[in-house]
Amino acid sequence: MNDLSTLQSLGFQWPSPAYLFGAFVFGLVGLVAFRHGRRTGRPVTLGLGIVLMFYPYLVSNTVALYLVGTALCAGIWFDHR
Repeated sequence: MNDLSTLQSLGFQWPSPAYLFGAFVFGLVGLVAFRHGRRTGRPVTLGLGIVLMFYPYLVSNTVALYLVGTALCAGIWFDHR
């Protein structure tokens, strides 16, 4: 039995390319928001940037990843206005 089938029998599944892309994009947006919030002294933007960087580790569903990420980005946008 090879390693991949062993992992699959334990319930491990590789994330889809759409999930990986979303995690990368939202993580990058989170990093930019974190740096901007720290530089300008905006605690809400700083906090949302931290959450954007790390929430993909907690969400395993692709649709939920995009919904939560979009909501967090909207929060950053509203805080900036």
